[in-house]
Amino acid sequence: MLDIIKIKGARQHNLKNISLEIPKNKFVVFTGISGSGKSSLAFDTIYAEGQRRYVESLSAYARQFLGIMDKPDVDSIEGLSPSISIDQKTASHNPRSTIGTITEIYDYLRVLYARIGHPHCPKCKIEITKLSVDEITTMLMNEIQKHIKTDKIKPHRFMILSPIVRQKKGEFKDLFGNLSSKGYVKVIVDKSEFISTDEINLIKANKHDISAVIDELSVGFSDFKNEIFVANLRSRLNNSIEQSVNLSEGLVILVHEKKHLLLSEKFSCPNCGLSLPELEPRMFSFNSPLGACEKCKGIGTIYEINPELVFNKNL
Repeated sequence: MLDIIKIKGARQHNLKNISLEIPKNKFVVFTGISGSGKSSLAFDTIYAEGQRRYVESLSAYARQFLGIMDKPDVDSIEGLSPSISIDQKTASHNPRSTIGTITEIYDYLRVLYARIGHPHCPKCKIEITKLSVDEITTMLMNEIQKHIKTDKIKPHRFMILSPIVRQKKGEFKDLFGNLSSKGYVKVIVDKSEFISTDEINLIKANKHDISAVIDELSVGFSDFKNEIFVANLRSRLNNSIEQSVNLSEGLVILVHEKKHLLLSEKFSCPNCGLSLPELEPRMFSFNSPLGACEKCKGIGTIYEINPELVFNKNL
């Protein structure tokens, strides 16, 4: 395939038998005074011919819905690929609007990355693999022991959560009823604790996080000196983790003093234990809280006050 677009004898509109070569994979700009033929060359010649060839390659059934564009007045165009045109008059001032979103290529890229992506640990730089229930149990046991050693006097309270809904819109009336029928009494909805049988009214248009409380533990430092207690705790954790991964498609959360440790049956780093959920298209979207930058919230710009412009150092 040619690495250039070769145009010969372009006479569309006010073009006067123009011939030129345009390099591919480069950012090319046409400049000139009004009426010099910029749009005639870019839109009415190059884009029109690329679109016409693409439509001609489709079936007769598909062509009747799209309509074939007229062949531009040009001798020949070589090295032309299917092209996309963006209307000059519909420029958006929304900071979230990009070339990718306008052309909808961004939507396909999100799906592509979610399907073929191999997650890597941001700390260890190695590929994250799946964890078994026994491996998750061992990691939670080690995590519990680590927290207990920080204060050996008081008992420590832990919760095992199953994150069923993560940043999704809806009221989820049926979900709460289903959890209640399965025997799950407590649920965490948007960081607030509720009883599953309560009347929980959620705003349908807002995104919510819903987790079922699988188990609650109270463990002290002295308890780990008892081998029977440790064996029973491990067995109890194993059962809770199995319930959690079945309920939330492979995820489990350990909560201790508002600190959350997310572990995944599907993706977890073997070195540091960092877990990631299953790759989804919304993780690659700056319009979703799961994919947006935590600092700029997906806007791409951070506004801050410059103290030097506010305060006078001489005063």
